[in-house]
Amino acid sequence: MSDCIFCKIAHGEIPAEVVYETDKIIAFNDLHPVAPVHVLIIPKAHLADMNELASSDQRAELMEEVLQATQALCKLYHTRSFNLINNCGQEAGQSVFHLHFHFISGVDLTQKIAAAAQA
Repeated sequence: MSDCIFCKIAHGEIPAEVVYETDKIIAFNDLHPVAPVHVLIIPKAHLADMNELASSDQRAELMEEVLQATQALCKLYHTRSFNLINNCGQEAGQSVFHLHFHFISGVDLTQKIAAAAQA
């Protein structure tokens, strides 16, 4: 998708601080981190969201790649604790319509998540 910012990052057209990469996915530091470690994991191929991934024949392969990325990021950042968050759709807070996961570590989100659930 020519106007997708994450496609441009995935294809090297826009610079990003890449921390992990394979031929299928790329992981880079979020420009507006909410925690000491805030990395975005995206497929290089454009998929709009989790719903599109669910109907893709690549779903198992891409999810395996995401799992491998989380393990690599745990090693890189010396942690075993993290949140892996996906916002699917505008009403869920998705602002870039290219499938992505937020790998967040270094902050306890338990109380924030509980408060949001009660709101």
